[in-house]
Amino acid sequence: MKKLIVAAILIIAGVTNADAQLLKFGIKGGVNFANFNGGADGIDYSSRTGFHAGAVAEIKLFQNFSLQPELMYTSQGADVKGIGDFNLDYVSVPVLAKFYLISEKLSVEVGPQFSFLVDEAEEAFDNKSFDFAAAGGLGLNITDNFFAQARYTIGLSEVSKDAEVKNAVFQLSLGYFF
Repeated sequence: MKKLIVAAILIIAGVTNADAQLLKFGIKGGVNFANFNGGADGIDYSSRTGFHAGAVAEIKLFQNFSLQPELMYTSQGADVKGIGDFNLDYVSVPVLAKFYLISEKLSVEVGPQFSFLVDEAEEAFDNKSFDFAAAGGLGLNITDNFFAQARYTIGLSEVSKDAEVKNAVFQLSLGYFF
C-alpha cells in the first residue's frame, strides 16, 4: 500500500511538473531605441532611448513551438530637430510565435503587436491612439528561468493624423520566468 501511495505521489508530481512546463509566466524589461520611419523630406528624426517593462507568458504547443503573449508598457517616439521630442508611451500587446532553433535555448520570435497610446508629449502632431506593428527577433534562455531577447518592431500604421510617420523600435530585454 505504501508503494502505491508513493508511486501515486510521484506520478502526480511528474504531471504537475509537466503541466508547469506547458505554461510559464514571467516579467521582463529593457531598453528601447526608438525612431520614426517615413515623414516629409527635410525633417531630421533622431532616435530616442526609452524603456519597456511588463509581463510575459509562454504557452508551449509543440516541442519546439510556443506562443508568447506579452503585456508591456513601452516608451517610444523620436526626437525631431527644430521641433522637439515626441515621447509616445504605449501599452503594447505583442503575440509572438516562438520557434526554437536549439531546443529550449535559442528561438526566433515573430508576430503582430497591438499598442494603445496612454501618454504623449504636448507637441504639434495629432497622434493616433492605436498602433499596429510587426515584431521579430531572437530569444535566448540563459537558464531555466532567466532569458534575454533582442527584437525589432516596425510600425504598420501611421503614428499621427498629421504626418506620415511610423514607429520603429529596437529592443533589448532581460526577463525571468517563475
